[in-house]
Amino acid sequence: MTKEPIIRIAAKGDGLTASGRYAWGAAPGDLLLEDGTLEPGPHHVTPPCRHFGRCGGCQLQQLDEESLAGFVEARVSNASTSQELGAELIAPPHLSPPGARRRASLRAESSQGRVVIGFREAKSHRVVELAECPVMLPEMAAILAPLRKLLIRLGQDQAKPKGKAKGKPGKHAHAKLAADVDLTMLDQGLDLGIKGLSADGLTATQALLDFAGEHRLARLTIDAGYGHEVVWEPEPATVTLAGVAVPFPPGSFLQATLDGEAALVAAAREWLQGCASVADLFSGLGTFAFALAGPETKVLAVEAARDAHQACSAAAGRSGLPIHALHRDLFRNPLLPDELNRFAGVLLDPPRAGARDQVERIADSTVERVVYISCNPSSWARDARLLVEAGYRLAELRPVGQFRWSTHVELASLFVR
Repeated sequence: MTKEPIIRIAAKGDGLTASGRYAWGAAPGDLLLEDGTLEPGPHHVTPPCRHFGRCGGCQLQQLDEESLAGFVEARVSNASTSQELGAELIAPPHLSPPGARRRASLRAESSQGRVVIGFREAKSHRVVELAECPVMLPEMAAILAPLRKLLIRLGQDQAKPKGKAKGKPGKHAHAKLAADVDLTMLDQGLDLGIKGLSADGLTATQALLDFAGEHRLARLTIDAGYGHEVVWEPEPATVTLAGVAVPFPPGSFLQATLDGEAALVAAAREWLQGCASVADLFSGLGTFAFALAGPETKVLAVEAARDAHQACSAAAGRSGLPIHALHRDLFRNPLLPDELNRFAGVLLDPPRAGARDQVERIADSTVERVVYISCNPSSWARDARLLVEAGYRLAELRPVGQFRWSTHVELASLFVR
């Protein structure tokens, strides 16, 4: 029987042979047989999670540490090569360890009184009930079982007849549940947000309060379709960024792991050291603004989301750091070259789609240093090409694998004019 070796892992996580055959769950060095089965090679390890293969959260648990690092680095270097960016240095990749993810978005659904909470299956709307998750912080995984019980109870309460309606609910009466569950670790503990849940009445509210108190949540919010409603928040919820406690509005963006954030921040600090003024574009809560601001550096933090902008502005005012927070939609109204020319350096960390319009303005400016943080190597490469064509050189690339065992890869890059 013919055996073809797996030579690399493609962007979506499938193993690839020299002849172009794909195999899911493969590792470099595995042998792909004619019937599609795999003969494990030296880089193939036993997946640490019992849900691997069904849960769509991870695609690469079969890879050992060496091949996982190789995949992360290749995703970034291939993106650079595809646009002929001429990266002068590609640093070794940073990988977040297991059990480090501090934020996760899950799905909760009910069927016949049973509640399932987890990630969706790959290429399916079905939800995999998580009994464990080696990716998330242990505190986040531990809350899932008691949360299931709470949602079952709330479903049963909502199924009971209201007012003077005759009859009693059946033994298995329940209300249909389809909700999104957001978990984030903050300074005060877990922030739990449930979107799609309607908790009407004193009984439901008391159940939520009892749950939040028993599990010492930092905050509990529900969203029945009209925005976040805070049910429990014994003290203002914050996240510490570069030593500054910043208010954390419900649903705000946060880097996936503390160590991944530290790797990205370290790159920005190193590359923008000595810049007297920096424009932090798509600044969010101020992950980079607070790290860069100091006695020698003033920072303009520009953000479109009003809640994030206000949180950054308030924290900057209390900290006394030289940060000016500006509320501005950079997709509709990017900073113009004349505005950018006032800064010695620019940092941008846009959404996955990239920031073509803003990058075009940067390309037309006289800014000497540009630090581009990206969570999508493909859109980054397209934007980066504009900078290279304008006379910037790609001095360094740093791949970052915050989403361990997934195909989601981030990077930090430095462009110098």
